[in-house]
Amino acid sequence: MSKPSPEVYEQGKGMDAHNSVMREIRGRNDESHDPTEPTRVWIDEDNTPDGVYQSLTIILNTGGCRWARAGGCTMCGYVAESVEGGTVAHEDLMTQIQACLDHEEENADDESGLIKIYTSGSFLDEREVPAETRRAIADTFADRDRIVVESLPDFVDREKVTDFTDRGIATDVAVGLETATDRVRHDCVNKYFDFADFEDACAAVREVDADESTADAGVKAYLLMKPPFLSEREAIEDMKRSVRKCAAVEGCHTVSMNPTNVQQFTMVEQLYFRDGYRPPWLWSVAEVLESTADEDVIVVSDPVGHGSDRGAHNCGECDDRVQKAIKDFDLRQDPSVFQQVDCQCEHTWDVVRERERGYNLPLAR
Repeated sequence: MSKPSPEVYEQGKGMDAHNSVMREIRGRNDESHDPTEPTRVWIDEDNTPDGVYQSLTIILNTGGCRWARAGGCTMCGYVAESVEGGTVAHEDLMTQIQACLDHEEENADDESGLIKIYTSGSFLDEREVPAETRRAIADTFADRDRIVVESLPDFVDREKVTDFTDRGIATDVAVGLETATDRVRHDCVNKYFDFADFEDACAAVREVDADESTADAGVKAYLLMKPPFLSEREAIEDMKRSVRKCAAVEGCHTVSMNPTNVQQFTMVEQLYFRDGYRPPWLWSVAEVLESTADEDVIVVSDPVGHGSDRGAHNCGECDDRVQKAIKDFDLRQDPSVFQQVDCQCEHTWDVVRERERGYNLPLAR
């Protein structure tokens, strides 16, 4: 895995301090999970370079993210949903896949052209998903059009991606970049790698196409809007910069901007309980999408828990209308949809952007 500079490991400082706190918070979780059942599965629609597809989204229940077990990201609670012990057998993972196929058969009229597979960490980390399982999953979905698999940049290499492209499946690697700003990624998110590592991952995926594989490969960057310790204005500007910087990286064709939501057993949740954190405004999500719509990249967002205190929200009156506009934009990439929604709470949002600073955030709940 990529390693940050030695200074961040100085005892009681930087990532050492973050990891110490995160390990203590995560240690409060005493839930157990069935290794034969997926964490979640659902049917949706997604925009891709080849158009809009019905998608089957699968979150596999694995042994958990390697980085999270060291402490991990300040906002991520997914490791709390992972199987205790660090590993899940191949047979159990394939049982989870079958459960997802059964869900699709029961809830969708047709097979989904797009398959999206996530774990609590990295699908391409063979400690989480063994090579045997990865290849079996590639065989299972060889008749679909496109697949998305999630991974930290460390585990991305040509051989793993060609397990899918050699079977004729257009393949995207979803990388949790979070931000193109290294300092924000290190200090606010507590993620160890640099933007240069993301660029290397994009280059590794491009090698697949250079080898004239039977199917295309690309990268989908996941960004995090408003990690802890950023004001609303800083978060908006960081996302605009990050979208544009990702768009300039060859091989990155899609950016998914995820507003932070307050998950259990995280540092963000501890700040939230102490009135030290508010998830981003939905107006902020719309502002970034509208401002970056002219970039040569697909930009989408799917605010988890929108309208709730723990998710991206406005005043409560307009949340569903703004969320509907965001979903419409995701599918059509037409920024004019945001001109069709308004609310008096935009004035409060304007004040927050103007006056909120690191020492007084959140300025409004």
